[in-house]
Amino acid sequence: MAALTPQEMLDKYMQAEADVLAGKDVQFNGRRVVMADLPQIRQGRAEWERRVAQAQRGGRPAYSLASFE
Repeated sequence: MAALTPQEMLDKYMQAEADVLAGKDVQFNGRRVVMADLPQIRQGRAEWERRVAQAQRGGRPAYSLASFE
């Protein structure tokens, strides 16, 4: 199986979050997830949002470095 892009992973996390919130039975990364797993899903989504944003910036960090000489 080919590696998924950061955007594809973000899409999967967003779909899992929406499905759990809708009360659907969800299989994610080979295991069943329920409402109690929602904080972990949201944490994963936030991580992939950061990765997507970084990829869109060409891999540069979200902050600037200042030199105080």
